[in-house]
Amino acid sequence: MVSPKAAPTASTQYPPASRAWQMVILLTAAYVISFVDRSILGLLIDPIKADLGLSDVQIGLLLGPAFAIFYATMGLPLGYLADRRRRTWIVAAGVALWSAATLLSGLARNFAQLFMARMSVGIGEATLSPCAMSLISDSYPEERRGKPIALYSSAISVGSALAALLGAAVLAWAKANEQLALPLVGVLAPWQIAFIVVGLPGLLLAPLFLALPEPKRMLSGAQRAHAHLGHMFGHVGRNAATYLSFVSIFCTMTIIAYSHGWLAVTFDRTFGWPVEKFALANGIGLIIIGPAAVNFAGWLSDRYTRRGHRDAPFRIALFGLILGLPPSVIGPVLDDPWLAFGMLALGNAGLAGVSATGVTALLNIVPPRIRAQTVALYYMAISLSGLMLGPPLVGAFNDWVFGTEGVRYSVALVPLIFGVPVLALAPVSLRLYRQALDDNLAET
Repeated sequence: MVSPKAAPTASTQYPPASRAWQMVILLTAAYVISFVDRSILGLLIDPIKADLGLSDVQIGLLLGPAFAIFYATMGLPLGYLADRRRRTWIVAAGVALWSAATLLSGLARNFAQLFMARMSVGIGEATLSPCAMSLISDSYPEERRGKPIALYSSAISVGSALAALLGAAVLAWAKANEQLALPLVGVLAPWQIAFIVVGLPGLLLAPLFLALPEPKRMLSGAQRAHAHLGHMFGHVGRNAATYLSFVSIFCTMTIIAYSHGWLAVTFDRTFGWPVEKFALANGIGLIIIGPAAVNFAGWLSDRYTRRGHRDAPFRIALFGLILGLPPSVIGPVLDDPWLAFGMLALGNAGLAGVSATGVTALLNIVPPRIRAQTVALYYMAISLSGLMLGPPLVGAFNDWVFGTEGVRYSVALVPLIFGVPVLALAPVSLRLYRQALDDNLAET
C-alpha cells in the first residue's frame, strides 16, 4: 500500500538559506546606512549651533522630535502597506528618500530647513524595519530567527560607529580646510559636507532592493484579507497590559540610547576632549562591543529557544537592561574621562542586548497576519519615546537646570528617571509575557 504523499511542512516553504541570508545582509546594510544618517548630527552639534545660531533646546528638537514626527507615525500605515504590497520595493523607495533628505540636510541654511530635512529622513527610514522584520519572519522559522534579527539589529552599533568614525575624519579634515566650494552650490561648511558624504551611499544601495526576490508570506490569502489596522489594534487592546509592560523595557532602552546623542558634547564640555577624539574612541568601541553583544544575544536566544525556553529573548532583554542602566547613570558623572568612557561602553553592551532581542520576543506573541503592522506599532512606541524624550530632555535640562557646562548631569538624569520604575516592574512584565506564550497569543 502506497502512503499518501505528505503535505509540505511550513519549513519547506521558507526560501533557501543562501537567498535568505543575502536578503538579511542587504537589509542590514540599509539599516547601517540609516543609523549613519541619523547619528551624524550628534557629532556636529557645536558647529551647527555656531553657524545657524541655535540653542541646546533647538538642537534637542533636531536630534529627537524633528526625526520622530514622521519616523514613528508613518510606521503604522507603512506596516499596513507592507502586509499587502511588495516589501522589497517599499524598502527601495524608503532608502532613496532618506538618503536624498540626508544629502539635502547639508544644504540647510537655517533651523527650519534643517528641521524639514530631518523630518524627511524620518519618513524614509520609517519604511525599513516593519518591512525588514516581516521579510525575516517569512524567511526563517521561529527557532532560527534570533541570529538574522540579531545581525540586523547589530546595524545600530555598526551604523553609530561608522557615523562616529566618519565624523571624526570630517572634523579632522575641517581643521585643515575651513570651507569647501562646490559647483552650483557654493561655499559649504564642514558639517554640511558631512551630511552630503553620508547621504550618497544609500542612493547607490536603493536600486538593489528592486531586484531582490520577495519571500512567500507564511499565511493564507484569507488571513491577509483580515490583516487590517482595526484587527491589529483590537488584538493589542485586548492584551494591553501584556504589550504595555513588554514595550516599556524597549522604550527605556531607546530613551537612554538617543539621549547619548549628547555624549560627544558632554566629553567636550566636561573633559575638554575635542569632538573628533571622542568620535574616534566611540567609533572603535561601538564597532567592537556592539556587534559582539548583539550577535551573542541572538545566538543565546536561539540556543535557549531550541531548548524549550520560549521566553528566552525577553529574559535576555531584561538582563541587558539590568546590565546597561547603572553604567548609563554612573558613567557621565565620573571625574576621569577614560573611566567614564569605559563605564558607558559597558552600558552600551547591555543596551545592545536589549535591542537585539526585542523584535524576536515580540514576534513570538503576534499573529502572522498582523506582524508588519504590530512591528510598526512597536517601533512607533519605542521611537516616539526615545526621540521625543531622550534628546529634548537633555537639552531642556541643559538650558533650564544644570547649564550648558552641566550637560553630564543631564545625560545621567534621563536614564535614572525612566529606568528605575521600569526595572522595578520587570517581574510583572516577565510574568505577563510568559502568560501570553502559555495562552498561544500568536495564534489568536
